[in-house]
Amino acid sequence: MSSGTFLYPNVTSLPGQSGISQSDRLPKSKEGVPGEFGKVFEKALNKTPEKPDLDQVQQPLKFSAHASQRLKDRKITLDAATMSRVSEAVTRAEAKGLDDTLVLTNDAALIVSARNRTVITAMDRASLAGNVFTNIDGAVIV
Repeated sequence: MSSGTFLYPNVTSLPGQSGISQSDRLPKSKEGVPGEFGKVFEKALNKTPEKPDLDQVQQPLKFSAHASQRLKDRKITLDAATMSRVSEAVTRAEAKGLDDTLVLTNDAALIVSARNRTVITAMDRASLAGNVFTNIDGAVIV
């Protein structure tokens, strides 16, 4: 082993050698970035994450079968103004990265999946005293 040759087990090429000849490489465009991939890559690098616009009209809230039944059983009615405030609260919760969120209104408490914009369950204001809410990420009071 005095000849200066080293053996690298399980190595297909020596360090410093890429195994790709200059003729096998993709031709570079005028900007120095390879073809279509370069365009997509540059676009991805320059794209900023989109934040929800609170003034923009959001998707409407959905109600799970469980939540619909609770609203009916507990005689909870949500008028258009309240629904608008709840929808805005869900948008704010989603912007903060919350998922299961407690939304408190004047008349009710709603557990909402902000990611799915779905009301999971509902409680009337009179039933709130003494309750413990679990499995929520945050709360929004409207």
